Amino acid sequence: MAEVIKTYKQSVPAMRFIGKKYCDEDRVDGGFGKQWGEWFSNGWFDQLEKSFNLKELYEDGDAYIGLMRWKEKEPFEYWIGVFCPENAVVPEGFEYVDFDEADLGVVWLYGKEHEVYGQEHKCAKACENEGYNIIPDENGAYWFFERYACPRFTTPDEDGSIILDICHYIS
Repeated sequence: MAEVIKTYKQSVPAMRFIGKKYCDEDRVDGGFGKQWGEWFSNGWFDQLEKSFNLKELYEDGDAYIGLMRWKEKEPFEYWIGVFCPENAVVPEGFEYVDFDEADLGVVWLYGKEHEVYGQEHKCAKACENEGYNIIPDENGAYWFFERYACPRFTTPDEDGSIILDICHYIS
């Protein structure tokens, strides 16, 4: 079972998320693994990394992102992509979402890869336990994301476990 091993606040600058949007109908076997595979096989991350210096944006800014939008009675959105500097030019074939300067509640979720997915509520609770208030955007939607930071996520430890960052916007 995945466990929360660290929770902290991180301030980030205004950013533009550039990627592609998916919905519940795009899920295969309950998830978006197929779409992640398409990203790697089509070189879409490489294309974005060549266009922007992501490491300088913020700590862990070069991580790949699974961005989610949830609002009751509206379709769920799952975006795959990266955070880029605000006002970055969006390459053809990609979409974007702009985010103001903000604070994130960052939770490190430790476990086997198959255990760390779908734990956003557990991570939200960890943020609340630290006294962070998870906030919606101006339209009442909640944005949160999986941050696949290297090497925390990409290099398993001796037990075969990794760390997935789950980030919520907080006040």
